[in-house]
Amino acid sequence: MSVKDYSVTYGTEDILTSLCNSVCKVLSVASQSQIRYSGMVQRITKTCLKPDIGCFVLFDGGFSGLVVINFSAPAAMELYESYMLSMGMSRESLANSHTSDDVGNVMGELMNQIVGEFIGKVARELQTHITQNQPKMLVLNKQVMLSVDTNMDAPESRRVTFYTARNNIFYLELAIDRTEFIKLYDFEPQEAPDPDALIAQANAVPTEEPEPVPTPTSEHEDLLRDLGM
Repeated sequence: MSVKDYSVTYGTEDILTSLCNSVCKVLSVASQSQIRYSGMVQRITKTCLKPDIGCFVLFDGGFSGLVVINFSAPAAMELYESYMLSMGMSRESLANSHTSDDVGNVMGELMNQIVGEFIGKVARELQTHITQNQPKMLVLNKQVMLSVDTNMDAPESRRVTFYTARNNIFYLELAIDRTEFIKLYDFEPQEAPDPDALIAQANAVPTEEPEPVPTPTSEHEDLLRDLGM
């Protein structure tokens, strides 16, 4: 009886790459501009919130982890302004400082979309499930060390540099338990449903009018109708 050679198909760097691609996808669509990340990843020993705007989110389930994104003020304002202008807001109505609550709320919502997109890919590609907490966005003037109970026994931490269309810089930090996903059998990852296609499909289905329901009549009424009365 032969023993199947199970090979590791997904490790820490693969999870990190998937997360980085989610960051680029969500922020590129939101800002209507190109977001890219460095081809080099840095091993770090700890995760920190750093000036000017830091955001973190915890996830748990199939594996536990902590995601931190540290935006410089120029990067945060560029993404905020591009996103709001693409939504039809006038430039005069936008916040003027990265310390504004409006900027923090928008960046927190974008972070929520990033992690949501990443969780969807994890479910499709790794066939496991993770959940997230609500992202926390903080305006900072100094570095803050994160020491959060994430149920991680042997965490590995990475930092990746991102660039906006105007070459403003922000950083993503990921801390997760050392983990390896091994494929036991071949399967096709499920494709994410296209909301626009689902809406178009629903609109294309003709609406059938219900058949008229005959009104019940009594035997006396039937007799009068047969007599022409």
